[in-house]
Order: sequence, then structure tokens, then C-alpha cells
Amino acid sequence: MKALVYEGPGRKTWTEVPDPTIMDPWDAIIQVDTVTICGTDLHILGGDVPEVEPGRILGHEAVGTVVEVGDAISELRPGDRVLASCVSACGRCLYCRRSRYGQCLGGGGWILGRLVDGVQAQYARLPFADLSTHMLPPTIGDEAVVMLADIMPTSYEVGVLNGRVRPGDTVVIVGMGPIGLAAILTARLYSPVRVIAIDKAEPRLRAAERFGADITVAPADDPLEVVRSVTGGLGADVAIEAVGVPESFELCASLIRPCGHVANIGVHGRPATLHLEDLWIRDVTITTGLVDTFSTPTLLTMLGNGQLDTGHMITHRFALDDIEHAYEVFADPARSGALKVALSRT
Repeated sequence: MKALVYEGPGRKTWTEVPDPTIMDPWDAIIQVDTVTICGTDLHILGGDVPEVEPGRILGHEAVGTVVEVGDAISELRPGDRVLASCVSACGRCLYCRRSRYGQCLGGGGWILGRLVDGVQAQYARLPFADLSTHMLPPTIGDEAVVMLADIMPTSYEVGVLNGRVRPGDTVVIVGMGPIGLAAILTARLYSPVRVIAIDKAEPRLRAAERFGADITVAPADDPLEVVRSVTGGLGADVAIEAVGVPESFELCASLIRPCGHVANIGVHGRPATLHLEDLWIRDVTITTGLVDTFSTPTLLTMLGNGQLDTGHMITHRFALDDIEHAYEVFADPARSGALKVALSRT
């Protein structure tokens, strides 16, 4: 089969590799039908995730069809259409028993495209497949549901829930990539009084307006003054960091009011300064996290009932064989206008 293989920082190739095989009784093999590219994949290529070794197949967001299952699999059969979760769960360890699957001690967590081969391929092996896939009804299309592999539960759990968004809050989201846009959608579920979107790219600020942002701000336009002007000088109740660079985290910390929450979603490859000399007296809560995907069944129900609209996140479509070009488009949103790309089997 062919797959996208990481060859070291800045290098990848779509090439022939051996077909995946069942390595554990809890495995399943899927034919990959639709896959997408994540900002985290770009962080890997930038060298921000050093545990990813050359030779690894990238990718952790896919919809596929089961073609083979291990002897211990009880919930899946060949022919089943499934969403592959970005996080794998052994189901038995301390953290899995608390639904904290991202911290799995039994060989799971975020492993696809990081510690084991991922799903940007024609076929993929899914460890712990009973607990790490979700059966899909025929009424939900691939492009809509693939957004629930990672970005929707990540934004919801690590951003909105960790940030404790409540009715009447002022929510600031820094970074209007797919994660930030998904944070707008899921923050809106809690009726904030306003959502303020910050990004340096004008096309992404316009996208934020379409996704439901009330106010859009470029970094050059003094976000602190804008936020204070609409909050009586207090600042935001919740600031969600959705970029993964020191400047965006430090901006979030400066925008928050006393007793507010900073929820960091971004994947950071460099240290960020924490100004405790300013924050220690203000009763500010700062959270970090890897998605656990415990919310995926809820989000699937909402998607199936028309309460969640994810399909319009896809701006560019490619054949799976054109994945290297798709990466170029996704990595240059200022020029391409890309939000999320979908790659499908032809």
C-alpha cells in the first residue's frame, strides 16, 4: 500500500510501505476512506514532537471501513464503517477507568501517527479498536464526521470544558485555525455573551465571523484594549489558546480577568513565559491538556441530530494520492484560504 511517511523534520513522502497486519488481539485493520491533516502534523514536521521517529506513517484523523479484526474484538465486524479516534484507550488502566483516555497507561493515548503508524495511508491498524473507534450510521457523511476524530472533541474538552465557559461569559479565542474555529462552535453551546476571535490572517478572521464570533481582532489592533473596552475594563472570563506559540499563550494570560480561566489547547514546541508576578494575586486558573475523546459519542449524537454543523470546515478536497500537495495547501492558509482539507479514496 501507499502511505505518507515522516522522514525527519521538514521531510515526508508518499511512498510504498508494507500493508498493516494484526499485531494484537485488540487490533482492527481499516481501509481508509477519508482522512484529514491536523495542525499537529505540521508541528511534527516542524520538529516540535521529537518522539516521532523517521519512518513513522503520519495521521490520526480518519473514517474507514473495517477489513479485519483481532480475536479479542467483540464490537466490530468487517464491513463496518467507523470513525477512528485520535486517542486510543486500553480501557483497563487507572486513567481509562476515569475516562482520561489521553493519559492511558496501557499502551494507548495519542499514539496514532506518533508512537505507532497512523492513518494517512490506504490502510491502517487501529490498536484497542473496540474502544477507539465509533460505529457510524449511513446518514452521516465522511467529511462531516471526520471532524470528530480530533478537532471537535479537542476544542470542546481542552478548550471549552477546561475553560469552564458559562452563560454570559466573554470568551476570547486566540488562533483561528480549525481548532480555534471549532472552539467557537462548541463555546456557543454554553451561551456566552460574546466570543472574541484573534488572528493575524484576515481570511481566518472572516471565517471566524462565519463560525459565530461576535468580534474579530488582529494582534496589531491592540486586543487587550478591545477586550477591556467591552468588559468594563475587567478582561475575558475565558481565554482559549489555539496556536501553540509563546506569544499566543502570553497574550491569553494578559487578556484574562481576575478569577478567569486560560485554557491552553495549542501544541507547544518552545518555552512560554508565565508572568506569575502579575498573575499570582488574581486567582487565575490555567489548564493544559491532551484530548481524552470522552465527548465523542455526545458530539456524534448532536451531529446526527443536526445540532452541530461541521461539514463547512472543509475548504479543500483532494484524492488521497495527492496528499503531498494537500499538505502544501494546508500549511499555507494565508495564501490558500485553507481551513481543513479532506482526502478521499478514489
